[in-house]
Amino acid sequence: MAEPRTLVLWDIDRTLLYVGDIDRQVYRETFAEIVGRPAERLPARGTGVTMPLAIRSLLADNAVPETEIPHLLPRMVELLPRRLAARMEDLRQQGVLLPGAVSALKGVQAQPGCVPTVVTGNLKLNALLKLKAFDLTGFLDTEIGGYSSDSDHRPSLVAVAQAHAQAKYGRSFSRSNTVIIGDSLEDVRTGLEGGARVIAVASGKIPAVDLAAAGADVVLDSLEDVPRLLRAITRVTDSGL
Repeated sequence: MAEPRTLVLWDIDRTLLYVGDIDRQVYRETFAEIVGRPAERLPARGTGVTMPLAIRSLLADNAVPETEIPHLLPRMVELLPRRLAARMEDLRQQGVLLPGAVSALKGVQAQPGCVPTVVTGNLKLNALLKLKAFDLTGFLDTEIGGYSSDSDHRPSLVAVAQAHAQAKYGRSFSRSNTVIIGDSLEDVRTGLEGGARVIAVASGKIPAVDLAAAGADVVLDSLEDVPRLLRAITRVTDSGL
């Protein structure tokens, strides 16, 4: 590949694909197995919060004593990917690729100097299962991504991905040559606090005007205009593409 110059960090859910209620069903099953009773309240949709924090809220919101959460949370983190793996066919049948996602991934991957990977609130195994279900893993270097398996503090995942990319490609990555592409306010916060430019896509629950107000460098209505996306990556980074 060309000399790496720009690290592109893709969000997954509601940016590239949408899996409907499958994540919530998996939370429900995991909670019931670990806690021994049904969950009455489930995590909010489309927030972008990391899975460990979503699980902590799930336990607290369903009256699990605070003293039990440190013991139950890692058990749920371990079980969650297994529950999702059992639903691979549901992912394929019920999930959808968002408009322009494949063309955008191909366009970024083909751009000389771009290193595409992911920064996501998903646990790594969950992220890989979703990408595999939609045949997207070939467009991303998933070895160097940042996942909530690495940290439950999402802005920290930028540095994780940058460090992995530097170790693999021998190039230093910072805010000037790193960009996040995501749909949520959490994606914007991750870039602002973590050290990346932000291209927000209004493909999730957050309107474009709110993404811009939160501090995104560029806001797109969708990923369908690939040339515009590539120009945005060039504009917000010192990529020299």
